[in-house]
Amino acid sequence: MQQPEHDNGKHAIDIGINRKRSVARYRGQCEHKGGMMSEDIGFHFEELMTADGLRKLDRRFFDWLRQRCLADAERLEQYRQGRPGSSSSMSASAVSQLLIDVAVHLQEFIIDFFAIHGEAHALSKTLLAQADIQKFKALIVQKRAKRLRKPISDTFDELTHWLRLQLDCVDDMETGIARKALQWLEDEAVNAAAVEKLVQWCALALHDDRGRRFVAGWQSFHLPATVDQSQLVSLQASPGDGYGRWQSDPHGFRSRDGFHLTDKRMSLAQAENEVHYCIYCHDHDGDFCSKGFPVKKADRSLGIKKNSLDDYLTGCPLEEKISEMHRLRSRGHGIAALAVAMVDNPMIPATGHRICNDCMKSCIYQKQQPVDIPQTETRILTDVLALRWGVEIYDLLARWNPLREQQYVMQAYNGRNVLIAGMGPAGFTMAHHLTMAGCAVVGIDGLKIEPLPEAWLHAPVKSFTDMIDDLDERIMMGFGGVAEYGITVRWDKNFLKLIYLTLARRQHFQVFGGVRFGGTLEVEDAWSLGFDHVCIASGAGYPRVLTVDNGLARGVRQANDFLMALQLTGAAKDSSLASL
Repeated sequence: MQQPEHDNGKHAIDIGINRKRSVARYRGQCEHKGGMMSEDIGFHFEELMTADGLRKLDRRFFDWLRQRCLADAERLEQYRQGRPGSSSSMSASAVSQLLIDVAVHLQEFIIDFFAIHGEAHALSKTLLAQADIQKFKALIVQKRAKRLRKPISDTFDELTHWLRLQLDCVDDMETGIARKALQWLEDEAVNAAAVEKLVQWCALALHDDRGRRFVAGWQSFHLPATVDQSQLVSLQASPGDGYGRWQSDPHGFRSRDGFHLTDKRMSLAQAENEVHYCIYCHDHDGDFCSKGFPVKKADRSLGIKKNSLDDYLTGCPLEEKISEMHRLRSRGHGIAALAVAMVDNPMIPATGHRICNDCMKSCIYQKQQPVDIPQTETRILTDVLALRWGVEIYDLLARWNPLREQQYVMQAYNGRNVLIAGMGPAGFTMAHHLTMAGCAVVGIDGLKIEPLPEAWLHAPVKSFTDMIDDLDERIMMGFGGVAEYGITVRWDKNFLKLIYLTLARRQHFQVFGGVRFGGTLEVEDAWSLGFDHVCIASGAGYPRVLTVDNGLARGVRQANDFLMALQLTGAAKDSSLASL
């Protein structure tokens, strides 16, 4: 909604658009190993909160990249500026390769910038160990053991005893076997007998009851199952139920105690199994999870395919670079994988597991289990957050990401002021993009919105664990709209703090709770306060008012208002005395 052309008292009130934050200088961090920023980079924390500081950082990165790889720096500059070789003239696969190449450099720059060499090396080592397990799975378990039809004379126990004697270390037997298998395969002619016995052991691990129990939980023996679209949820008769009702498998039940998070997400090994299950389709334009599943790949103008449930397979609404993200992660580049994902999805804490799965439905695997992309995306984020200064790495990549063709750095204030009504996912995403473009944004929400701790705004957060609260005990902050008050135990609302923080630190963003657009604040009020535009992000649902007498009387709550009040007054807590 755009303001009428006439000046309607534009400067009648100071809305604080050009205020200067009293951001304390983060002294001393460049003076010792383990500080936030390495000494040779020469930046201070408050500089990175400004458009000028981010442009300086961008120039510094390009200078660094030119010294490291001039060809990649030139390709990236062409890609950004729309010159020959830019995305407009490059194939999709060429763009993907450019981003993958530069992302590896960007990861090294970030590691130097935050002086986290030890932690980053440990993460990479862990990911590469999982890669060894996945190579063993592909080359031995799936390619040979699964297809073995010859009789096996030795028992599983006999082969296990022999195999233990071959391993250098049996503390982590899965990793030990994987590495030994890859070592044997380097000279298979010499190690043919050992490889054959290993294949036999793996075949028994797949098909023998004792073997299956031994490798239960090993990702190297976790094989995808076929998918029947008509039987997506397995059902069974409820025992002893006289009404003939059905239930899902009780082994999948999770007991709920209050509002504690019930879904802890995949382990690292499980997530890496999904990463390596992906076949990395970006290099031949087959990444339907990102771009949508076409009726005919050779002619996308024919439209998007439907599955057997009559759902359009549109892929990721953001066209997040999923295949590229997985390729980098599979090679041990955890930070680079996050940076590539954030090219199109800077609000990545608000997506992923338990939020969306359009990408998963459009996966190239349609007749067997698809890649669990939401789980991998969330794991990639949380592994970076677990690093020292992980919060700051996310925050920086939200405001500066040199892999983007556009909006790669936050712009200076352009004189345009925007009011956003509603601070849910639509509202805070709009706030991000508008502030990146140089607009000043004021967000309002009908919910009360709690302020973030001053220490988080004015100094870097060293550990994400400092921001984590138990969902059953946390104070409802109000920021996030339906993501705050609507979903309960399935999704970790601590992620909302990351988005709230990256916006609250920006010079030209403010947020106010307890303000209802159309009630507390009218359209005419917005113009008189100096806003040029109004963005209404108050929810996609059509408002439903019950046609009953006195349905809107004072004290009567509609369902959505009741739910908001239930959550935000803390009525669900065991310690609460609220009447709700």
